[in-house]
Amino acid sequence: MTAAVATASPLLQMTKTQPTALWNDSADPRELAQAIAWGAVGATCNPVIALNCVKADQPRWRARIAELAAGHPTATESELGWKVVEELSVEAAKLLEPAFAEYDGVNGRLSVQTDPRLHRNPEALADQAERFSKLADNIIVKIPATATGLVAIEEATYRGVSVNVTVSFTAAQAVAAGQAIERGLKRRQAAGLDTSTMGPVVTIMVGRLDDWMRDVVKRDRIAIDPGYLEWAGVAAFKRAHRVFQELGLSARLLSAAFRNVMHLTEFVGGNVVVSPPFGWQALINDNQLELPARMDAPVADHILRGLLDRVPEFRRAYEPDGLTPAEFDSFGATRKTLRQFLDADAGLDALVREVLIPAP
Repeated sequence: MTAAVATASPLLQMTKTQPTALWNDSADPRELAQAIAWGAVGATCNPVIALNCVKADQPRWRARIAELAAGHPTATESELGWKVVEELSVEAAKLLEPAFAEYDGVNGRLSVQTDPRLHRNPEALADQAERFSKLADNIIVKIPATATGLVAIEEATYRGVSVNVTVSFTAAQAVAAGQAIERGLKRRQAAGLDTSTMGPVVTIMVGRLDDWMRDVVKRDRIAIDPGYLEWAGVAAFKRAHRVFQELGLSARLLSAAFRNVMHLTEFVGGNVVVSPPFGWQALINDNQLELPARMDAPVADHILRGLLDRVPEFRRAYEPDGLTPAEFDSFGATRKTLRQFLDADAGLDALVREVLIPAP
């Protein structure tokens, strides 16, 4: 990329003029390198992303799986698959080291997700998060915003892990997770331990909330302007952002699971992270979209009232007390996403199996 083209990037201009941070929603080294040229100062990985990265470069990773299998003759398919995830993550983390140094640990991080099969065990989640955090200095670890996950989030934070809360779709989940991080930070500070370079974030998977609202409207036969549903995730994110500011929570919010450009454009100007997939970044740059500050711009009242009045499930997602922690696990978007992450784990196992035991 030439200097002239880089300067013309709306995303690069945003990162230079706004407090909003750009992270790349992929650990693919090729995409990440280009995203960094557009101003990205972080990246993320999850089971779905990891599987897609491996599939995108199968010759390389199939050969590496064979090498790992030879070096670890008793390792299971899952253990070998996760070694690949770890290597992919460490490789991507190296690209972010300059940003990590520049931002004193607040940015420049690569997200590694805990194994979704541990979602019922808070101690196992915290232990794995601590181990993953030691893969590289600039690793941030994803833990789900479930009832079990909240326990692990606090404990991992206390142990010095910078946490990226995931499987989170609602203001209630985000606020509860932000408070869990705050408790962990305070425990750590009370023990005389350093928190100055920790960079926790709380993700709201805004597009997945939109998806769930569409499912609910179809399931419950609710007549509503379908365009309103494009605003559900935006509204929940803005609501959570106001509460974070009111409570003075340390973690930043992160917008993920993009379905439309508003999942970035509506949050510009906030001290938040936006994490679009590479394709969305290219689309924004190619179209030279203007990116003025809109974080504090409210969702149009008629849209917000329409969602609140006609879709009870949206009210649960929008209000900070709309769900109790005991209800996080049964929320529809949580179930759908956990199942998808578990399916991706199984897909990675299957890919490893093809290397270990090729079909006759």
